[in-house]
Amino acid sequence: MKMTLNKDQFRFQMDQVRPNQFSYEALGTLFDYFEEIDATMEFDPIAICCEYAEMTMDEIFKAYPDVMDLIDMDRPRESTYSIVVDYLNDNGSYCGDTPQGTFVFLQF
Repeated sequence: MKMTLNKDQFRFQMDQVRPNQFSYEALGTLFDYFEEIDATMEFDPIAICCEYAEMTMDEIFKAYPDVMDLIDMDRPRESTYSIVVDYLNDNGSYCGDTPQGTFVFLQF
């Protein structure tokens, strides 16, 4: 049996399984990402929670300290943002970010 979810249903189902795993905005980002890569993919909330993350820039620096080697602290924050996005793409898959400044990505 197959079930098709829209963005609101996706958010609701994810919140039922892991209510504090992702923010509302991050779930929207994930839904858009999944729709773009494979709109017919199977919905597996546990796998999504295990494979994907939402982190602030500071949390990324703590979880992946080697990204700090790429950052020049004398450069503007916009440059740091681009370096973090490139790092996430190079090592996993960057899905997007949220208005709150968190990054959503495939963990590695």
